[in-house]
Amino acid sequence: MRALLTTWGSRGDVEPLAGLAAALLGLGAEVRVCAPPDEEFATLLARIGVPLVPLGPTVRSVVAGPKPPTAQDAFRLAPELVAARFETLTAAAEGCDVLLATGLMPAGAPDVAEHLGIPYVLACFHTLGLPSRHFRPGARPGTPSSQDETDHRVLWKQDAQRVNALYGEALNRHRAAIGLAPVDNVRDHVLTGRPWLAADPALCPSQGLTELDVVQTGAWILPDERPLPDGLEAFLEAGEPPVYVGFGSMASYAPQGIARVAVEACRALGRRVVLARGWADLAPIDDRDDCHVVGEVNQQALFRRVAAVVHHGGAGTTTAAARAGAPQVVVPRIADQPYWAARVAELGIGAAHLDPTPTVDSLHAALTTALAPETSARAGAVAGTIRGDGATVAAKLLFEVAAGR
Repeated sequence: MRALLTTWGSRGDVEPLAGLAAALLGLGAEVRVCAPPDEEFATLLARIGVPLVPLGPTVRSVVAGPKPPTAQDAFRLAPELVAARFETLTAAAEGCDVLLATGLMPAGAPDVAEHLGIPYVLACFHTLGLPSRHFRPGARPGTPSSQDETDHRVLWKQDAQRVNALYGEALNRHRAAIGLAPVDNVRDHVLTGRPWLAADPALCPSQGLTELDVVQTGAWILPDERPLPDGLEAFLEAGEPPVYVGFGSMASYAPQGIARVAVEACRALGRRVVLARGWADLAPIDDRDDCHVVGEVNQQALFRRVAAVVHHGGAGTTTAAARAGAPQVVVPRIADQPYWAARVAELGIGAAHLDPTPTVDSLHAALTTALAPETSARAGAVAGTIRGDGATVAAKLLFEVAAGR
């Protein structure tokens, strides 16, 4: 079986796909991965022996400017990605038996599959983009709302119109060029009626949250056996477990001055800090020896040895910390991050810092909750419920989809 996997998005979109690719390879499949041509993504895929097929622009070129992308940027990027998918995926899918897409609205992926006559699967890492009569577009599932079901349906219709405005013209122009009929609703066309949810049921329950027939596989986790760097290992051994602070691929979205705020809040609690540089290029605030800076590192190993994890609330980081039993402080910034922050608080495995601009005092208070013995105990208990076989479950299902073509 030959599978083509594709995404366009940050590390949190690419690493799960690498986890699925590794599981497919383990079952004897041939795998191709089309993803943004960022160097770190190519390095990530090289760990499992899969070359990256470049798709579209680098993510860093889009999100790592001095300011977050604007609406005008989105309207420029959307047709560029549609064109890239038609061109790149058509070539990469040659000889493949199935195409699976995830990441930023993969308009063009189902169309290439349709043109080539192979099955298409859409996967997502949360339920926020799935139409529902229970919650508004972009709102956290389960959030109380004064609006009735009719209002929600109107808002979801408007959401579909928003997606059409971004992708519709470009998509239908490329479809017409290969003899395919136009699509009226791009969002529902891409999502299909049976999307896969690559998230752990304990962290992201899906039952009853959408009218779609969701297939929940569990999170796609790429096993990481890399040793921690010698300097980090020495730092960990030199004292009590530190607090990890990192904002991943947030770049311009990271809170202003977060390194200073976090270090000072941790010091006020008598805690050392492991500061993850990330795309925001976080750096030490002085030369004291209670703060150690790391680059890309094995989070699975590191999170088992820290007192708490302060992060932005990406699906991957939230899952990694939960699986390691590390209490969390989530400072959400965009997209699905408020959802993960709320789930961490609801489960009692940490604190949600919903103000996007932490102060030393506010982060100190959130860390006090996360570092409490009862939070640590609860995080340890929940860790035992997080499944690690989601990628294998999805890989086996993909074999079944390919066989049923």
